[in-house]
Amino acid sequence: MGNPLHRAALLFAVLGAVVGGLVIVGLTWWLLWWLLGAESETPNQLDLTKIALSVAAGVGGAVALVVAYRRQRDLERGRFAELFGAAARQLGDADPAVRIAGVYAMAGVADEFSAPTRRQQCIDVLCGYLRLPYDPAGGSDHLVSRVESADEAGTKVERVFQFRQSDGEVRRTIVKVIADHLKRSADVSWSACDFTFNGAVIEKADFRYAVFAGRHTSFARAVFSDKTMFERALFVGQHVTFRDATFRDGPVSFDRAEFGSNRVEKAELAGFGTTFAGVAFEGAVSFEGVGFIGPRTTFAGARFLGPRTSFQDAKFRAEFTSFERAVLDGAHIAFDRAEFASPRTTFEAAQFYATLTAFDEAKIGAQHRLRNRGTRETNFSQAEFHGGVRFPRTVLGGRTVDFTEGDFFGDISFVGTRFAAHDIHFDRPKAWVGTHFDWDDAPTRKPTSVKPNPWPPTATV
Repeated sequence: MGNPLHRAALLFAVLGAVVGGLVIVGLTWWLLWWLLGAESETPNQLDLTKIALSVAAGVGGAVALVVAYRRQRDLERGRFAELFGAAARQLGDADPAVRIAGVYAMAGVADEFSAPTRRQQCIDVLCGYLRLPYDPAGGSDHLVSRVESADEAGTKVERVFQFRQSDGEVRRTIVKVIADHLKRSADVSWSACDFTFNGAVIEKADFRYAVFAGRHTSFARAVFSDKTMFERALFVGQHVTFRDATFRDGPVSFDRAEFGSNRVEKAELAGFGTTFAGVAFEGAVSFEGVGFIGPRTTFAGARFLGPRTSFQDAKFRAEFTSFERAVLDGAHIAFDRAEFASPRTTFEAAQFYATLTAFDEAKIGAQHRLRNRGTRETNFSQAEFHGGVRFPRTVLGGRTVDFTEGDFFGDISFVGTRFAAHDIHFDRPKAWVGTHFDWDDAPTRKPTSVKPNPWPPTATV
């Protein structure tokens, strides 16, 4: 079936070249006659012969170019298939040394064939390898199998688990090769390609200074172990997701990374943006100096469980920023000098359980200015403040800041806070214990923008 289709395609290409050549000759003749004012004169036999030979030579040249182009394209396609197949076979070998060689062979194929589809195909194979089932404890050494015995309903059952010998080394090689091709200094850049690491187990990831500029970059459900570095990485594609990823051990650093793009596309309506929804940080994590732009940034349902989490000097400027239902636990959560300038920001039902959560000198909500639509709403409704939470020299700005039905039970300090928003609501709290304001001793000093009246609020439970 392939050969007839190939011959038919070649026939159509040649016919197209012939017709195109005749059209070009006719147009050229007409333009010369029209521009130079050529007079009509009956050609003799010699003139007709010259014209016919010229046309034949031109058409023949066009046909030769088409045939040569098709032959070159077929040769490149065949060479790609040969090299790609050889590298893929190496990646499937039982010997870890051969698999490592296959990683570099596949990267070499991607470097040599710059056509987007072929390079993407090679990258998909490397990412696909990382998505294969992997047990770090069993795949890090030279074992090829493990036998475990279990007692099920009084019957002894033996299970044999197969491992790819020293697979950890192969996987770390893949991660390093990909990261090297994403750096700004890479000889051949893969930054414009898509990367799908869904469900992958990634050890000692070092993506510092990497540029992810493809349309999709996905680490959904990925498991990161040991030290993970994304310092100064750029995520400028339309869709970046770490949804339900798990970061074990640590530390994890996203310091001074940039997320999002200013390019506006209709596809953004389909949920594009940056998401860390459902992610679990089990160790220390830092987002210091990070910038978030684009249609949305969401940490909805994220869990920060390590000893320290830092968003110091981070800038949230996406159209929508969400920490809805996020769990902020551990010893210290730092939002010092962070700026929340999104038109909508929500911490609805977030759980502030850390020993200390600090918003020192943070700016929550932006005022309306020229070329800046400002913040319409900052939502802390139903949030639980059960640890130490402080807002010293914090600016609560924008149109509305809502703490309605919050659960205040701990050491929560709004002393030194600047209440600059038009309306700030603390109505119907579930609990009101250990909450401090500048006007505790003089309620008449309370800003009129702060509700309810009379003050203080009465707990509903």
